[in-house]
Amino acid sequence: MGHYAAPLRDMQFVLHELLDVTTELKAMPAHAEVDADTINQILEEGGKFTAEVLFPLNHVGDHAGCRLDAASHEVTTPPGFKEAYRQFVEGGWPSLTCDPEFGGQGLPIVVYNSLSEMLNSANQAWYMYPGLSHGAYECLHEHGTPEQKALYLPKLVSGQWTGTMCLTEPHCGTDLGLLRSRAVPRADGAYSISGGKIFISAGEHDMAENIIHLVLARLPDAPLGTKGISLFLVPKFIPNADGSLGARNAITCGALEEKMGIHGNATCQMNLDEATGWLIGQPHKGLNAMFVMMNAARLGVGMQSLGLTEVAYQQAAAYARERLQMRSLSGPKAPDQPADPIIVHPDVRRMLLTARAYAEGGRAFSSFVALLIDRELSHPDEAVRKESAELVALLTPIVKAFMTDNGWIATSESLQVHGGSGFIRATGVEQYVRDARINMIYEGTNTIQALDLLGRKVLMDNGAKLKKFGALVQAFVEENGTDEALNEFVTPLADLGDKLSKLTMEIGMKAFQNQDEVGAAAVPYLRVVGHLVYAYFFARMAKIALAKLDSGDGFYKAKLATARFYFARLLPETAMLIRQARSGAKSLLELEAELF
Repeated sequence: MGHYAAPLRDMQFVLHELLDVTTELKAMPAHAEVDADTINQILEEGGKFTAEVLFPLNHVGDHAGCRLDAASHEVTTPPGFKEAYRQFVEGGWPSLTCDPEFGGQGLPIVVYNSLSEMLNSANQAWYMYPGLSHGAYECLHEHGTPEQKALYLPKLVSGQWTGTMCLTEPHCGTDLGLLRSRAVPRADGAYSISGGKIFISAGEHDMAENIIHLVLARLPDAPLGTKGISLFLVPKFIPNADGSLGARNAITCGALEEKMGIHGNATCQMNLDEATGWLIGQPHKGLNAMFVMMNAARLGVGMQSLGLTEVAYQQAAAYARERLQMRSLSGPKAPDQPADPIIVHPDVRRMLLTARAYAEGGRAFSSFVALLIDRELSHPDEAVRKESAELVALLTPIVKAFMTDNGWIATSESLQVHGGSGFIRATGVEQYVRDARINMIYEGTNTIQALDLLGRKVLMDNGAKLKKFGALVQAFVEENGTDEALNEFVTPLADLGDKLSKLTMEIGMKAFQNQDEVGAAAVPYLRVVGHLVYAYFFARMAKIALAKLDSGDGFYKAKLATARFYFARLLPETAMLIRQARSGAKSLLELEAELF
């Protein structure tokens, strides 16, 4: 079922040569002692765990799926999942970036980001169980009471307990202002919570002894809409004061969703029948508190697609080197064989390089965002923290939407490389396509992300956040604009930056007259911004590669070739996208709804 090896060389290139993370971390007292050797050792051990323990279970999970016992409401995960989770916990992986006050190791987010990619490459469905727990940890860490933190965080940090977020309901979708779940205050300070939640990833399973659900519900006096939503902590088992497990709570799995992909993860319909819960944060402010977890999840979903992009690329490249079919148009390349390996054919190269470029661009971009989060959380300079937070806010919808769009493209191209064999389940590559498709939908569809980027992150502050990233691009252009060797990267980068500025102003002017213009332009606009971001990082990576071409290390030759492919074959998509974004809302809205 294919193979996977963590791309350690490229991860180290991004962290140490592109971003120089150890120098960055030295400016943060909490991470000042983290050196390159420590980072590399963590990545190497993570690579072993993901390749040797998790990857062999990926096809198993897809084939076996999860099972629900209707009588007990208990879910059994696929064979090997529970044992792999035990090894994950014993290895201390859940605590890597958590607060030492609660048993964490306190390492930087940028290190965990690379581990996250590996985990998703090896087994996205499995990683969703501990991955969601980290979001629950972050939400409680920021908004929980001291008592809630003391009781729950050490168990979440260790991995002894896992967490979920219970947001939507059958009639809601993304519009959480419509939710109906109710929370009634009790005399003891707790709440009785009733309602039904759907699409709850890892909502019930047998991998950990307790599951901590973060549930959105309305208090009796709640105003309508999103301003009347509160957040509650609802454990599967109500813990005793000493942290031991107490009574089973009235929150149960009523059904498992039958899904297109990620079969190894239990996607649950959760029923609450006067379940006991405790308020997190302030009444009616639950959505604000939950956004901590939701934003973490959006970044995590981007990493899911990056992981799938990498593993699908690896499998397709290996297949293309071995599969013999036809001769090269320019003459035989393997004359001792009855046919040439398909990797000699130009369009196979196009498909492979598309996946490779989206993997390498996504790796650089996501690592940069993770480093920004470390700055936001740990830098001693308030101005640096503030600017980093603004850039993270701008870039989060791009991580989620652009990277998941690209993951869908890359996994599909990797399947195509396999030809007819790709459509056969035995090769395993079709699973990556099915698994990748959900990433464009959950945690806010990619259209929602595009509306967030254009409407809230760009137009709402007159482009202030976008200009902060634009300043990085402009600084690179000014520094390297006279370097002839970099002209093939700097000129199109500068050109796209100028075009994006004009496009943003044009859409903003149209929006004054008709807000539907924002909805019509948002999706292509996000991809234009995404390409600007990737072009910036590929230009920076190309500069490093050019400087080290004479080292004799083929890695730099490959990096430069991938950057050139990106600028020649993928970046030109922006010309079409800009025309789409400028075309306006009329062609979308002039047909009456009843004629569809």
